[in-house]
Amino acid sequence: MSEYHIPVLLDESVTALIGNVSGIYADATFGGGGHTSEILSRLSPEGRVIAFDRDADALDNRIDDPRLTLIHNNFRFIHNFILYEGYSGGIDGILADLGVSSHQFDTAERGFSFRYDAPLDMRMNKEAKTTAADIVNTGSEDALERIFRLYGEVEGSRRLARMICAAREDSPILTTSQLDKAIEKAVPKFAGHKFLAKVYQALRIEVNQEMRSLEKFLVGAAQSLKSGGRLVVITYHSLEDRMVKNFIKCGNVEGRPEKDFYGNISAPLRAVNRKPSVPQEKEIASNTRARSAKLRIAEKI
Repeated sequence: MSEYHIPVLLDESVTALIGNVSGIYADATFGGGGHTSEILSRLSPEGRVIAFDRDADALDNRIDDPRLTLIHNNFRFIHNFILYEGYSGGIDGILADLGVSSHQFDTAERGFSFRYDAPLDMRMNKEAKTTAADIVNTGSEDALERIFRLYGEVEGSRRLARMICAAREDSPILTTSQLDKAIEKAVPKFAGHKFLAKVYQALRIEVNQEMRSLEKFLVGAAQSLKSGGRLVVITYHSLEDRMVKNFIKCGNVEGRPEKDFYGNISAPLRAVNRKPSVPQEKEIASNTRARSAKLRIAEKI
């Protein structure tokens, strides 16, 4: 499992999650199974874990434990599956690690990283129809600008979109190296890797509809928890962290307060940690992909 993905904030997240060792818990992002394995290790024989992952590769990491139910599907449908599994009264806790797995980044043919010359794919679910190449080659200049600006917070997103549209007129942009070549004049001499990381992040988010899935997941998670149940979420960039923070505070990802008759904000959750927890220097030194992680904990009201 460690070769597939090193779980981030493992002890902190699982400790925050589990209040009842005989309870029912969900790992919304199974990946390499690291968090799920740790949850199972702390539960009694009566405890249960329902885990989700839309990437078929993650299913190879299945843990041989009768207390585990592993579902090959998007976590946006979590509430449907919780009901289907018979837990209409709610479950005790839900954990979601929103990071892309090391396996996905390091498998060249998946096209998640600019470090390899590979097809522009980026699909977390390989059965999905739309790839990054489809978006790059068919998206309008306005659409591409919006993707890079909103999902990557890329400086000069308009220029970037214009360069892509010009390059694809000569020939389709089908690989990571072709995309890098098309935008090379926009890449700064210093911090070029950081710039490209933002570009690839933006495309990945669009391909996988990550922001829409996260919003639906948060709503479904709140519906799936019993009173006092915990929602534990690990985020890796400001966009998703802002959505999680807003949902916990206001009950919606826009951060728009909706008040009841008495003037109280109508939100199904309350924050347990006002400021997000972050990895210690020792963890970051051993796993550099943990450096941007933030852990938010909420409880069902």
